[in-house]
Parts: sequence; C-alpha cells; structure tokens
Amino acid sequence: MIEGLKGEEGSLEEDLLNETVKWQEKAESLFGQLSGDERMLENISSYLSDSHYFLKQNDLIRAFEAVIWAWAWMEIGLEKSLLHRGPDEEISDQDPLIG
Repeated sequence: MIEGLKGEEGSLEEDLLNETVKWQEKAESLFGQLSGDERMLENISSYLSDSHYFLKQNDLIRAFEAVIWAWAWMEIGLEKSLLHRGPDEEISDQDPLIG
C-alpha cells in the first residue's frame, strides 16, 4: 500500500474497504433472490465466499476483485436468462458497479 495517498473521504485503503463491504452487501442481497443454473450459482457463491476470505486476510484488492466477479456473473446470468430473480430485487442502471 502506498502511504500518504488520500481520497476526498479518506485513505485509499479505507475507501477500498468501504466499497468492498458495500458491494458485498449488494451482491449478497441480489444473490439471495436468484434461482436458475446451479453451476453458475455455485460459481457466484464461491466468489462471494472468496471475497469474505480475502477481506478477513486484509487483502483488499482481491476481496474487491472477487465481489466484482460475483456481480459480473450475476449480471451475465440474468442477461442471458440463465438466472432469474425474485420480483423484489432489480439491478438499477442508475447504480453502476463502482460508484
């Protein structure tokens, strides 16, 4: 980690931690609404699990990367109709992956 680099709201490390936790919560919420291709769901679950593991190891880059992969697989599965979500959960075009 390069020390001394600060974003507007805090250190890069703090910002990455906050973004990772935010997207873990969003991804897990969406994942809980999904059904469909079991193999794809297993992959997504593994990426979510990996994200938590890396976060506990304080490996923030890999933790963030894993949650991004989980989110990407969910979007792909929904777009290709391999996955289906319940009526309560929607991916908003207003809510980009990194924002």
